Amino acid sequence: MKRMKKGFTLVEIMIVVAIIAILAAVAIPNFIKYRRSSQATACVSNLKQIMAAKEQCLLAGDTAFAKLYGSTGYIKVEPRCPAQPDVAYTTGDATTDPTCTYSQTDADDTSTWHKLDRNTAGGGGGE
Repeated sequence: MKRMKKGFTLVEIMIVVAIIAILAAVAIPNFIKYRRSSQATACVSNLKQIMAAKEQCLLAGDTAFAKLYGSTGYIKVEPRCPAQPDVAYTTGDATTDPTCTYSQTDADDTSTWHKLDRNTAGGGGGE
């Protein structure tokens, strides 16, 4: 009597590995794109929060923004850009918007910036 050996052949394992590699080749670039997009959205949200805190400081009469951050300030913890957490946002003065210094060139050679758009920031004109 012949004895049957159980297990996978080398060809079957190679086919499974090839399928996983193809799926990874499709999924990883999309994951990177969505991650970069979510970081930009979070950064713009932080910029809007800083702008709202600056406006509250101005309404309170503080033009130097001394109470912007801290336990007694308008924002408890100073927000950081998710793409570069070691660099702080530039708050600016009363006439300028807060800015992020992040810039990266995408694979298609277009520059990605984290910018606050005045039309969507809640402080734009209402004409």
